[in-house]
Amino acid sequence: MTASLFDTRQIRRRFGRAAASYDAVADVQKLAERRLLESLDYLDDPVLERQPPQRVLDLGCGTGSASRIMQKRWPKAEILSMDLALPMLEQGRAQSKRWNPFARAPLPVCADARRIPLAEGTVDVLFSNLCLQWVDALDQVLNSFRRVLKPQGLLLFSTFGPETLWELREAFSAADAAPHVSAFVDVAGVGDALIDAGFFQPVVERDEEVRHYADLPALMRELRQLGATNALNGRRATLTGRGRFEAAAAAYETHRDEAGLPATFEIIGAMAWAPGHGAPIREGGVDLVSVPVSGIPIRRRR
Repeated sequence: MTASLFDTRQIRRRFGRAAASYDAVADVQKLAERRLLESLDYLDDPVLERQPPQRVLDLGCGTGSASRIMQKRWPKAEILSMDLALPMLEQGRAQSKRWNPFARAPLPVCADARRIPLAEGTVDVLFSNLCLQWVDALDQVLNSFRRVLKPQGLLLFSTFGPETLWELREAFSAADAAPHVSAFVDVAGVGDALIDAGFFQPVVERDEEVRHYADLPALMRELRQLGATNALNGRRATLTGRGRFEAAAAAYETHRDEAGLPATFEIIGAMAWAPGHGAPIREGGVDLVSVPVSGIPIRRRR
């Protein structure tokens, strides 16, 4: 079995601790969320003749901002807010009560994106904003997405691309051999993974956002408030140390411009449709035999 790239317990712990501070600093996450939510307008296209969704899964929901927006959009739908960190779900539930205590609220589900606890073909829309960069083996995760989506269900997700925090990665590589920034899947890799999983009409787009910070400690402080700190299994087991941090800070200074220290965030957005009834399951880009039990002939012995 291939070793996991990420320490899932560390991810759960870090995002749980960041639940109270997350919304105050999640500007990039909110920007990506707004762009992703705009894609839901495709469901209102009269040419598609689609009924409003009955069940929507917001995977990696964080504090549930997108879940609440989608609940307002489809008040009769069952919106499932799923996250690995229970404190994030609790924060979202509290905000839902302040929003409208009498309206239908999203239902919290504490679970791992790699093991979605839903039956096959039960989700009309699967929405995931900036979560998949924390999950190994994108192709396997997309296969699980396809499993829970109804035929011709809509998949919408965003993730960070490999240009994300390249300045930080470069700065720490000058001071420390241990990895400090995750390796992200690029646009081509996302598109290939969607096709290999059997999704139809995939559309993948790429945007870059550059934020500026006063210094390296300010950037690291914001990442901690987001819960987005180093969770790689290959990370250094001990603290980085003052000497290494100062060396990384000095290396980062070479990127300073008039606005401060730049930090790049590459956002990859994707939209695709689950295949219709009878399509074979795909694994590793190969169709697997899929025969309904009712279609297997039974020969009786005389």
